[in-house]
Amino acid sequence: MRHVLSALVQNVPGVLAHVAGMLASRGYNIDSLAVGETEQRDLSRMTFVVVGDDSVLDQVRKQLEKIVTVVQVDDISSQEHVERDLMLIKVRTPSGKRSEAQELTNIFRGRVVDVSADEMIVEIAGQEKKIEAFIDVMRPFGIVELVRTGRIAMVRSASQPANDKA
Repeated sequence: MRHVLSALVQNVPGVLAHVAGMLASRGYNIDSLAVGETEQRDLSRMTFVVVGDDSVLDQVRKQLEKIVTVVQVDDISSQEHVERDLMLIKVRTPSGKRSEAQELTNIFRGRVVDVSADEMIVEIAGQEKKIEAFIDVMRPFGIVELVRTGRIAMVRSASQPANDKA
């Protein structure tokens, strides 16, 4: 089972290395990891995607909570939440193919952020399945380069109706 964990950590040097080292030393594989500053400058949020049963999740949480610089750990996959990935993808767009690639980009609500004579770079954000589907439709053009962020996620407000548009 796939679990999305959110850890609030002190924004100090070495926290990422400490957390990643602890997980690696215990044999836990991280499918995705994103780290960024929060609304409080002294705190960062680490969002992990780990795969395993509930006992694996429990062990990961316990190990994270033992680290002094970790303030709080939540399994947000057990709550209503919004999650997103971000990707930049560079594809070949020889003459005659550029408009087709742009149309597909628009269908997926992506954005062309750079264009050269025979390539373009597209920025796209959304759920993992949307990103994967976009990669599949871009393969025939020829993917030159691709870079993705780790997953980010946020728990929905209790009074907010569920409306998770891709």
